[in-house]
Amino acid sequence: MLIEDGAIVEALIQLHNVCATGSIIAARLTSVGANGRNAVAADEHGREYLLPRGAAGVTEGAALTIEVTREAIPGTEPWKRPLAKISSEPAAAAPVLSGSELPFPSHQDRLAEFGWNDLLEEARSGIVRFAGGELRISPTPAMTLVDVDGSLPSDELAVRGAAEAAKAIRRLQIGGSIGIDLPTGGSKRARQEAAEAIDENLPRPFERTAVNGFGFVQIVRPRRRASLVELAQDRASFEARALLRQAAFERAGAKRLVAHRAVVAVLESHKDWTDALSRQLGGTIELRADGALPMSGGYAEKI
Repeated sequence: MLIEDGAIVEALIQLHNVCATGSIIAARLTSVGANGRNAVAADEHGREYLLPRGAAGVTEGAALTIEVTREAIPGTEPWKRPLAKISSEPAAAAPVLSGSELPFPSHQDRLAEFGWNDLLEEARSGIVRFAGGELRISPTPAMTLVDVDGSLPSDELAVRGAAEAAKAIRRLQIGGSIGIDLPTGGSKRARQEAAEAIDENLPRPFERTAVNGFGFVQIVRPRRRASLVELAQDRASFEARALLRQAAFERAGAKRLVAHRAVVAVLESHKDWTDALSRQLGGTIELRADGALPMSGGYAEKI
């Protein structure tokens, strides 16, 4: 998380089985593609990477080094491979972000103090509330749509909504093509101010259109990884990870995790996760499915 003035302005979640953007890895070319584009390479684990610019000078089956430029994106298009490009650099892990690492396990949940749980709720619900209005964020295969609605006067809502949308796009790591639907019927001045609010609150690089008369503006920014909203679409896995993290701050000792059956199924398929929690808490971990609980309603109880 990036914190400014006590609030989260940017956050990302790195999944354990996803090769991070910026990683440089050894691979083997499995397809040269067509017309010098869209080659395919596979790493030592068999994971495939699409090379949109091709792999000039490399023959099929040959070894090469690639840099990951976009991580695998979960969701409605699982067939989409992560993206990469040929690299001349030696293999290396993705650059580590600068900042302070929080001690873990710990009795103090510093992430929650900064608003981590609220951030997860924004991701899972797609709803971001602000004074006088709210955003509704909907990921689609083509683009992420952000609808602005509220009780403020139209012009004021357009400007405020544009600013809040830009902040949410940054905070939730939303990249690629993004459409923001502002209130229709605003004045030309309000549309200009809404565009300026986006520029002020969303760091470069990105490109955008002007706000048209229907209140719609399109933004295109680099898409290097799945947004938090996209990660939350895989609800069972998302909630399983959130529950494990929540349970890690319980008092030491044996615990039973009670959750929706789909969440329990994810935990059962990742015994290494519950084994790690067992070591952190110094006690055995049991699981119990409760069909009456919502996906996000899991909790830990003392055995």
